[in-house]
Amino acid sequence: MTEPTIARPNHAESVVASSWSEIQELLFAESWVPEIGRFRSRYAYRGLSDASYPLETTLMRLGGQYAQLERHLLRNFRKYAHRRVVERDSVWHWLSVAQHYGLPTRLMDWTYSPFAALHFATAHVDKINRDGVIWGVNYIDAHRMAPDLLRTRLDLEGANVFTVEMLSETVTSLSAFDRLSDAPFTIFFEPPSIDDRIINQFAFFSLSSDPTLSMDQWLSDYPTIWRRIIIPAELKWEIRDKLDQSNITERVFFPGLEGLTAWLKRHYSPRT
Repeated sequence: MTEPTIARPNHAESVVASSWSEIQELLFAESWVPEIGRFRSRYAYRGLSDASYPLETTLMRLGGQYAQLERHLLRNFRKYAHRRVVERDSVWHWLSVAQHYGLPTRLMDWTYSPFAALHFATAHVDKINRDGVIWGVNYIDAHRMAPDLLRTRLDLEGANVFTVEMLSETVTSLSAFDRLSDAPFTIFFEPPSIDDRIINQFAFFSLSSDPTLSMDQWLSDYPTIWRRIIIPAELKWEIRDKLDQSNITERVFFPGLEGLTAWLKRHYSPRT
């Protein structure tokens, strides 16, 4: 079996999707894995409602001397949060929980699901008249730039991405992680299944060794490992309606009343 012939995006540039069907081709491009004979994309996806948004972490958006504040934020979160919120007392478990509950961290949310990314690129009605974007980063290629210690651990596990357990057993602190290499690097890891939101969003995180370096700045040095798909504003309503009919909605990604009310508010918003 061979992969179908489809258009390949130029990874050094953004690709503007022209239709719903082309978006599907672009999102699932390069998903064929001949070693296993299956379609399994190796990309992490992130959808943004405005194509002009940079790939900045919530820690960066805090502003001020945010890099110096990082350890204080995490220390106090660990001090005041209930111990039962983490399954193990490691920095990687605490970082995952802190990010999940909205604390500014150097982590960035990604998803294995291109449709989840497409949802987040089109879910904000107030941004419906602006071009959206979906970023895709090949996490296997990203890990080839990681320090030897981390690459060796992945190889021993036969894994493509890290888990918090793997990180906990390999690097004990953020400062030790940052010192693994003089050159900035980025890895991807899966958080523990804290609740249904993480599971339903098929979520995982990126982690940079330099909290002051945005992901798009880092990626600019590695043009072959990423793609950037622009979602034109004029396509957003069509995409949004088709995602809703496919049950790709807030009700799925944010189980509970919060997701229900967000879905209802958007679903009944007029197209003006």
